[in-house]
Amino acid sequence: MSISDENQAQLTRVATTRSVTLGDLALAARRLEVHQLPRFALGSQDFHDGELLPTRATIDGDGSPPPLAWELSKELAARAPASFALVCEDPDAPKATPFVHWLVYGIGGQTRALDANLGDFREGLNDRGEVGFAPAAPPPGHGRHRYHFQLFALDKELSLPGGVDYARLLQELKGHVIAWSEIVGVYERL
Repeated sequence: MSISDENQAQLTRVATTRSVTLGDLALAARRLEVHQLPRFALGSQDFHDGELLPTRATIDGDGSPPPLAWELSKELAARAPASFALVCEDPDAPKATPFVHWLVYGIGGQTRALDANLGDFREGLNDRGEVGFAPAAPPPGHGRHRYHFQLFALDKELSLPGGVDYARLLQELKGHVIAWSEIVGVYERL
């Protein structure tokens, strides 16, 4: 992955306030260039932004994803997103790009919550090569890892089948994100 001048400048600015990895620059939100778009509220009843993931969302628990819920601003609600897509990634994984933990798409525009009971929503391939949620499983002793749950509001419905990979999903999202949000959970194994 090459770093553009703009991304290098961003890395320099952010590095002065916190530790940044090359994985941060390869997260879906960065690849989709959505940082200038409107944001909306995203949260979880199981953890707050920057806090520990619940054990059940990790390899040390039952491996089920945390529930997420979101609220749109009046302006965004008036634009009526056609659908949503979720990407969960770990930029601290010991590899060149973030580890993809979960891809969910086909989330209806009227939906405001997501949990393990996905109904008609479709899931893509995680980096284990499996469809569904790959629980947080940082290597023991590797330090604290961050899990970025990025939710994208779209101006179209995605007609993708279940089981697509990360690259294909991002290709379909490019140019169709009208707003986004993110919540980050952390986990470490000693």
